[in-house]
Amino acid sequence: MATVYSAREGAATARSTPNGARGKAHRPEAWRLAGFAALSVPIYAAQMPLAVHLPAIYTQHFGLSLGVIGLLFLIERLWGAVSDPLIGALSDRTSSRFGRRRPWIAAGSVLFGLACLALFFPSRALVSPAYLGLGLFLLYLGWSMMQIPYLAWSGEISADYHGRTRVATYQQVAGSFALLMVLVLPTIIDQLRPGDSGLRLAAMGAAVLVSLVIALPLTLRAFPEQTPGEAPAGTTPVRRQPLGRTLSLIVREKLLRRVLLSDFAVTAGQGTRAGLIVFFATFYMGLPQWASGLYLLQFIFGVVAGPVWAQIGYRFGKHRAAIAGELAQVAINLGLLLVVPGGIALMVALTVAQGLTQSSGNLMLRSMVADIADEHRLRTGEDRAALFFSAFSVSMKAGTAFAVGVALPLVGWLGFSPHAAHNTPEALRGLLYVFALGPALAHLLSAWLIMGFPLDEARHAEVRRALAERAAATPFSTAAE
Repeated sequence: MATVYSAREGAATARSTPNGARGKAHRPEAWRLAGFAALSVPIYAAQMPLAVHLPAIYTQHFGLSLGVIGLLFLIERLWGAVSDPLIGALSDRTSSRFGRRRPWIAAGSVLFGLACLALFFPSRALVSPAYLGLGLFLLYLGWSMMQIPYLAWSGEISADYHGRTRVATYQQVAGSFALLMVLVLPTIIDQLRPGDSGLRLAAMGAAVLVSLVIALPLTLRAFPEQTPGEAPAGTTPVRRQPLGRTLSLIVREKLLRRVLLSDFAVTAGQGTRAGLIVFFATFYMGLPQWASGLYLLQFIFGVVAGPVWAQIGYRFGKHRAAIAGELAQVAINLGLLLVVPGGIALMVALTVAQGLTQSSGNLMLRSMVADIADEHRLRTGEDRAALFFSAFSVSMKAGTAFAVGVALPLVGWLGFSPHAAHNTPEALRGLLYVFALGPALAHLLSAWLIMGFPLDEARHAEVRRALAERAAATPFSTAAE
């Protein structure tokens, strides 16, 4: 008989699992977690082409300016700052026979897939700033509808402090595999059909769409959701209140603010590197054939790094593991200042090191959001998991938008142009400084923001015990009609 993971069972687990047991007495089967994590593949597979290849291809192949592309990405992310919390709040309030999360994931996947068709298989005659802007708007709306409930659901699978790290690790490994997949494709195409950016874009789009069709049913069937009448243990019905007051919860949660700002910095650093690496390899290093291969190498080691950082998190705690990884990335990015044109050996070494550290912040910060939602539920009695994960989604998207919307215009202002036959030495140095110092400063800020984070394993165990005691002392709550 298949194991059912319900809110009632979560309460029993919280009561019976001693502190430090790491949830081993009751852990979801690996095959279920792998199926659930499958949706991370199309989500991550789209992320890299959008951040790395799409801006460069739409600039070089379709003639859109760096400034226009940077502005469009920035506008879309600012829109996400409004739409994502709204989707999170509505997901928390949804009640259907399919659950709270499934309807949103399914509907968002359809919209996401249609937008991918438009962006990855464009007609040259149709491409314009308006076309790209509309495509990005629909893609990010569908992405939010799919990703935010998915992240919230991932925090509900396990109530254990380290169990959530395990869930996030499966998602991180699946995401790293997706990034590896979409990096292999353009690398192969660059060797077989050099300069065919249209084929490169179409191949990455096909990978996103095929993985979406395969992953969606696997994820939706991996775990049962709460029935319409259930709510998490120790939870009172979510009060219907004005949307503005609901969204203000994000601002008032001090711990959530720290994690969100830290994640914004992580993503801004990664986005700056991703958005400029094609230009850096092609124009600064003079090695265009390495443009895709370097990122491919990084994510080969990134696949290995996810489980390694999970073990570090088990041993030292989530926030300490995140800080260690972020400080390592500061040193790695500063090392880029020593790279010289044609100096591939040092660049390869730094790329491998980047891959080995890249999972630290993303993995730990995501897992910490679910712990913060538990602490909030203990204080208020209300389950705001999707709302909090929607804010986490905003920080990720805002960080990427900031990177593209600031880094691309900045290197242009410093004199760099991908259309120029020859860039001046000053322009190339400007490209180097933005590529190296931007991520270094961002990762340093991320580490500083979560130093001394108080919600560690011991404190979370106290929160879970208190929630379990409340659930045992009161009738099981029902969702608001």
